Amino acid sequence: MAETNINIKPRNAKWCYSAFHSVTAMVGAAVLGFPFAMSQLGWSLGITILILSWICTLYTAWQMIEMHESVPGKRFDKYHELGQHAFGEKLGLWIVVPQQLMVEVGIDIFYMVTGAKSLKKLHEILCDDCLPIKTTYFIVVFAFAQYVLSHLPSFNSISGVSLAAAVMSLSYSTIAWIASIHKGSQPGVQYGSRYSTKAGNVFGIFSALGDIAFGYAGHNVILEIQSTIPSTPEKPSKVSMWRGMIIAYLVVALCYFPVTIFGYRAFGNSVDDNILLSLEKPRWLIVAANIFVVVHVVGSYQVYAVPVFHMLESFLVEKMNFKPTRFLRFVTRNLYVSITMFLAITFPFFGGLLSFFGGFVFAPTTYFLPCLMWICIHKPKIFSLSWCANWFCIIFGVLLMILAPIGALRQVILQAKDHKFYL
Repeated sequence: MAETNINIKPRNAKWCYSAFHSVTAMVGAAVLGFPFAMSQLGWSLGITILILSWICTLYTAWQMIEMHESVPGKRFDKYHELGQHAFGEKLGLWIVVPQQLMVEVGIDIFYMVTGAKSLKKLHEILCDDCLPIKTTYFIVVFAFAQYVLSHLPSFNSISGVSLAAAVMSLSYSTIAWIASIHKGSQPGVQYGSRYSTKAGNVFGIFSALGDIAFGYAGHNVILEIQSTIPSTPEKPSKVSMWRGMIIAYLVVALCYFPVTIFGYRAFGNSVDDNILLSLEKPRWLIVAANIFVVVHVVGSYQVYAVPVFHMLESFLVEKMNFKPTRFLRFVTRNLYVSITMFLAITFPFFGGLLSFFGGFVFAPTTYFLPCLMWICIHKPKIFSLSWCANWFCIIFGVLLMILAPIGALRQVILQAKDHKFYL
């Protein structure tokens, strides 16, 4: 079997690559749960959390882009490499790697479930007289597509898939808010609490925080994306990467805010945890939206899987002394897809997964780990603007990490009570 060098990383990407990779990584199916989150938070708190999250995560994205080449002549191509530089060789690994792996594996599990549910919705819409098919079978279909795509070697290899996914995410988000406007406020729509008890309200707010945090999860692959961009003293990679990131965040705003506001306005506290499930007409438009969701999550799965592949293969070659062969790549990547498929089949709960992963897994790597690294590396003066901004993001992110999983676990338990596993 011919050997392959798993560490080859072409650095010939353009700024537009960073834009659509970032859009693909960030703008995902989580946006479809934002109207549901708004129904748990209410208008004022919901809009406030949405805006704060947009500002905080744009700031932490800028920090990561700046820190990519914080040491002259060296580029931190992976999140854990930057963590080691900030916190120390061993501590950096223990702080960053477990969280980064949970993020990337978690979002791939979630996308397995999301893609399968959209395929199931398509089947139900297009085949009225057909017998119902369980979500499990659609998860297996989705996994087969990933078995094929997982053998593409790098981000540049999946650029076409990623571009298509970015276009799809913008498309189905646009369809969701346009269809919500067309639907209009439903008769008897209510914007009060969707829960009848104080405990339900509190846990609902906690869960909603995780839903929104999930929508800003692209930081975990920022350094991987930036590492593909060429860098010179005259034009460092951060220039192109920041340009692409600004475009990505404008797209984020165009997707997140209209879907959240118009989706909640149309259905109030009766909205489903996936806005496309509430929108049934016009039929052809909802079919198109679900197709776009499937295409998007197929590409997004790979954007998050590629760093895991590189991490696993590097570990096996450098630490376990395996030869970097195509066979090793074949086994490692197929095993990873199989594990995420099994976990998706076991826990096919859209809303609960969205909130749990958003709070417990994504909040640290997106909201406050970049700030802690920035403080360790740049040591801003106490009570300076940079110091205050960083500590605001840290406190906000820690609260998300603590509170969101509490509400999410309650939601998963309630959903699992009537679920028949593997049947």
